[in-house]
Amino acid sequence: MRTKLISSCWGFLAIILIVAGLLFFKASLPMSDNTQPQVFEVKSGMTLKQVSQELLGQNLIRSANAFQAIALIQDKEKLIKVGEYYISPSMSVAEILQRITSGKTVLHSVTIPEGYRITEIANLLEKRNLVDKNIFLQQAKNVQLLEGVPTGSLEGYLFPDTYHFGKRTTETKIINKMVETFKERALKQEFLKRAEDIGFSFHEIITLASLIEKETGKDSERKQISSVFHNRLKKNMLLQTDPTVIYAIDVFDGNIRKRDLKIDSPYNTYLYKGLPPGPIANPGLKSITAALYPANTSNLYFVSKQDGSHKFSATLNEHNLAVKKYQLRKIRR
Repeated sequence: MRTKLISSCWGFLAIILIVAGLLFFKASLPMSDNTQPQVFEVKSGMTLKQVSQELLGQNLIRSANAFQAIALIQDKEKLIKVGEYYISPSMSVAEILQRITSGKTVLHSVTIPEGYRITEIANLLEKRNLVDKNIFLQQAKNVQLLEGVPTGSLEGYLFPDTYHFGKRTTETKIINKMVETFKERALKQEFLKRAEDIGFSFHEIITLASLIEKETGKDSERKQISSVFHNRLKKNMLLQTDPTVIYAIDVFDGNIRKRDLKIDSPYNTYLYKGLPPGPIANPGLKSITAALYPANTSNLYFVSKQDGSHKFSATLNEHNLAVKKYQLRKIRR
């Protein structure tokens, strides 16, 4: 009798274990065959329990308890990494755990246009929820990331390109990536030698390239603009380029007034001869190349034709005629 009772108990226990195992197995299966991925975010400070509850709330798993149990069995509780992940209802618990412990987060594509200032880059990245603008601007003063930068900013050295960043990528890592891209694309031995051959430091070349970048968006004009600047520098003439004045203005409303040309700033090339202390924007490779290899001209002036192109002149008389013909906008007082 006692033996039968014990056997019955063991049998009942076995049934319970089998049923529990089946339920556990079912709970670890995918929610559905829907392969459409969703963005699931593991936020900083989240516990395993919170992660499982968020997954359950997004209908990505069948059971929060089963998810936690499998994570503990696989010893992955402390391996879950912060970030955004693509997860679909067709993934099993094991596959989801593999994904959120891999660190392979969702990457957001962002294009930094040529000629953007650091402040514009910060604004763009903040709008994409990738950085805190103030932290980014503070970190962009870390000139130790690149040798040979005499100013207190990395302006000019955050290379314009298309980047892919995770939502939790730090501001420092984003800046590091942009500086590293600058090194790879622009800091070439050929360019360094060319700068030395024409009597410029590479910082001066990047500064000149930033002026070219802000003056024209036409590839066909970059080397001509460069030629004008090189010719004026050789003659010790003021560069008199509007973008440097705009850079010196705290809040620019879209119009340069006559009084703006008198702003006492080392960046004001209407007052100070030579190049400004540093770049006024982050130039692309074409403008850097143009700064190093200007067109062979005698031009000293150019004026906007109001269609995105410029009229170039070798003499002041020719320039004045061009201004009269093309420059319709008056400088306000």
